[in-house]
Amino acid sequence: MLGGGGGVKEFYNYLNTSIVCSQLLSVVDVTRVVELKMDHKHTFFNKIIDIVKEETASDVPLIDFKHPKELEKILDLDISNGIDDIELERCVRQVLRYSIKTNKHSFRNQLYGATDPYGLCGAWIAEAFNTSQYTFEVAPAFTLVELKMISHILRLFGIPDGDGIFSPGGSVSMLYALVAARYKAFPEVKTKGVRSLPDVVVFTSEDSHYSIMKGAHWLGFGTDNIIQIATNEFGQMDVAQLAASIQRERDLGRYPVMVNATAGTTVLGAIDDLDAVAEVCQKHGIWMHVDACWGGSLILSRKYKHRLKGIERANSISWNPHKMVGAPLQCSVFLIRERGLLHAANCASAQYLFQQDKFYDINYDTGDKGIQCGRKIDAFKLWTLWKARGDEGLNILMDRTMEVAEFCIETVASRPGFRLVSAPLQCPNVCFWYIPKFMRGKTEDAGWWELMHNITKKIKELLTTSSRLMVAYMPLRQRKNFFRLAFSFHPVIKETEVLEMLQAIEDCGEMVDLSML
Repeated sequence: MLGGGGGVKEFYNYLNTSIVCSQLLSVVDVTRVVELKMDHKHTFFNKIIDIVKEETASDVPLIDFKHPKELEKILDLDISNGIDDIELERCVRQVLRYSIKTNKHSFRNQLYGATDPYGLCGAWIAEAFNTSQYTFEVAPAFTLVELKMISHILRLFGIPDGDGIFSPGGSVSMLYALVAARYKAFPEVKTKGVRSLPDVVVFTSEDSHYSIMKGAHWLGFGTDNIIQIATNEFGQMDVAQLAASIQRERDLGRYPVMVNATAGTTVLGAIDDLDAVAEVCQKHGIWMHVDACWGGSLILSRKYKHRLKGIERANSISWNPHKMVGAPLQCSVFLIRERGLLHAANCASAQYLFQQDKFYDINYDTGDKGIQCGRKIDAFKLWTLWKARGDEGLNILMDRTMEVAEFCIETVASRPGFRLVSAPLQCPNVCFWYIPKFMRGKTEDAGWWELMHNITKKIKELLTTSSRLMVAYMPLRQRKNFFRLAFSFHPVIKETEVLEMLQAIEDCGEMVDLSML
């Protein structure tokens, strides 16, 4: 993966010849400069590409698992005294040996996988140029890149006249949504604070991401004022209950400020009925946010984007290209329908940074509409991979990802010992139990399910310690522990590799007995 395409090779040449190398040399003493020049091919800087390629090669195991205290004894992490480049390389390789090789198809543990190789090149270039995304004067080209990416993404989601900003992740995007919704309803909160507000409430599904609870705490809403709405058997918000809950809260004299719908829940990959949610929000005049951090990638596919129908009616949307698409972590975008609101809600007008009498158009100083001051140029990572692949290339990758997930869910449904948690497929999440032979044909009472709960986590342990597969497991509401296989753009997975994953789960499942639980 890391060596794929001419982009990586060209970037390697860039590293060898650019001013970045000379800048690195300028910060070390004269003796070290002489040493580097005499033995230039062995410098740490120029070996980075080779180190990464070698430590993520196909014959390197997914994981060499050690428990925390054991790993603390193995790793040479002391930083008190400087070391030469040869010793530094040894220490770095040691760290990489015990790191997870997320580029492998057998890494299915999270909602991200390998990086897109073009995105990786973009990330390295962005780091080398070491600037901040707050003013045009320090990031002129990168500012235009971010504006272009936001404009393109807004059009894809059906809100072409909106605005947006790249954020450090979906949790921060949730903060942006809560702040925007509250400011729209009560602009005085910016100056007078939360004591000036009535009792405000926010609605979300019981399967939504936990970041809304953290956001409620951080922003002073209080977690008790997040009203969780039940979901149906497919993990989608019960819209009738949502409508009834909004009316009940209003009857109690409380103010509903936002509804958080989800397009791709973390576990089941469920997509709420966005059109129906939009109808409720429109009727009651409530801000509609869509957390599309995971499922938003479906918008890239002509075949599957209809599953997001209604998202174009949202007041704000969050999407994480660092998840399914494979943009290097972190790469997230927050979109908002009303242009100007993001700036109004967040600006602080620092005179040393956002002077109003600059010699260029200050409308291109975009930093004041965000919560951060220093902000990484994350948009460039996404631009690099999108520039290389285009809309059509991403459409193909999205379709392929869903095809592999469909193959997986169909195989699980028909394979002995496997049982689906939920179907049909909404996002590329496949959730299931593996039931070992000694557990089959028995009464599935509470005791049986408690054993299955423990069996699942034991299978996970065996898979990890044998380096065969890293797969997520979790309980969900009344359901005991089950597995989640989630598929992303990279690496492009073959059907045979899906069968290998399922076989690994089966093999480890048959190793479990009662004495191990």
